[in-house]
Amino acid sequence: MKKLLKFLVEKITGNKDFEIQESEEEGRVDYMILAPEEIVGMIIGKGGKTIKTIRNLLKVRATLEKKAVSVSVAPKA
Repeated sequence: MKKLLKFLVEKITGNKDFEIQESEEEGRVDYMILAPEEIVGMIIGKGGKTIKTIRNLLKVRATLEKKAVSVSVAPKA
């Protein structure tokens, strides 16, 4: 799933300057996208539409793997 998330963010932003942190706990996978402030807006999208779409795509993959998934975005420090 991490490869899918990386592919989606890379294609949406056209930028490879981001980091994805992954943590797994009891069948739940949490992803944190750390990106420069100038591309965080592109990842979130207008009204949050882009991040909602990314989450929905990952939920489909997670369902096939019988896991739960969550995705969040934060600016890189």
